[in-house]
Amino acid sequence: MKRANRVSFAILLTATVALCGLWLHAQRPLKPFVPPDEKARAAAVGDTAGLSPAMRAAFDARADAFKPIPAPGGSDWLANHREAGQTFDQFRKGRHNRPDQKRDTLYILPLGKFKKSDGDGLLSPLREYSELYFGMPTRLLPAEADTDALGITTRINPGTGKRQLLSTDILRLLPKKLPEDAFCMLAVTTEDLYPQESWNFVFGQASLRERVGVFSFARYDPTFFGGEPAEDVAKLVLRRSCDVLVHETGHMFGIRHCIHYHCIMNGSNHLDESDAAPMHLCPVCLRKLQLSARFDPRARYAKLVKFYAKHGFEEEGSWVKARLESIP
Repeated sequence: MKRANRVSFAILLTATVALCGLWLHAQRPLKPFVPPDEKARAAAVGDTAGLSPAMRAAFDARADAFKPIPAPGGSDWLANHREAGQTFDQFRKGRHNRPDQKRDTLYILPLGKFKKSDGDGLLSPLREYSELYFGMPTRLLPAEADTDALGITTRINPGTGKRQLLSTDILRLLPKKLPEDAFCMLAVTTEDLYPQESWNFVFGQASLRERVGVFSFARYDPTFFGGEPAEDVAKLVLRRSCDVLVHETGHMFGIRHCIHYHCIMNGSNHLDESDAAPMHLCPVCLRKLQLSARFDPRARYAKLVKFYAKHGFEEEGSWVKARLESIP
């Protein structure tokens, strides 16, 4: 059977899981994915009749703003992975992590050395974005700068010639550093990661049971591969970092990959696919998150508009403004 390298953003809701990476994988023929029709998408949102007018508008499955998930190309996630999807009712009835009075804060832990420009231009906006997006306090912890002192296994990647950190070692360390009031904690690093010797790399990995994860910014920067720095590289890296932060934190809430709409919670097999996804949640996933975090959708959008304007994310800013106008 033919074997092929594939970049994948994989997630399960138990145990320790790789979020995305490159490994040798035996391909199996899959039945072609057929995007759900309008009726199925509405059923996934669930019955909203008992909600307030504002909530019904926020989760309106018929709203033109929410685009159906596109049919996947040959290298895309749903062409290569079976996904059952998750309706709102399935999420509501499921067992998963939810914030409570004891665990109500999100944490970001910088791992390794960060330049001042990274802290000002990347870490601080990420903390702000997390707080606005999830409607929960988000705190930036002091950096764990000396990864060698932490006992993390390293290697030199033969393809890139760059050092990598073993992500499973990091996951074993993180629960010891989890604050008592943490709903979850994500470690972030500018160094490349790998989960085991047979893998070329992994963008990130998480233990949902332990409520911790780690992801790397390294491959989101085109200069990692020897390319010339683009004029808007800082904006590109911030956009990609915001996307992966939201996607992986969404999984921490128990939200599975979305198969109903074009959504930040879609699975992604490569950077082009993830770059094409919107920054927003579809009505199914937004309703799931709102059930857990209990935010006001309209107030949340109003805050996000200012963030997108500040950082030059014009397309997403325009989308959110339109949603604000549609919610009474």
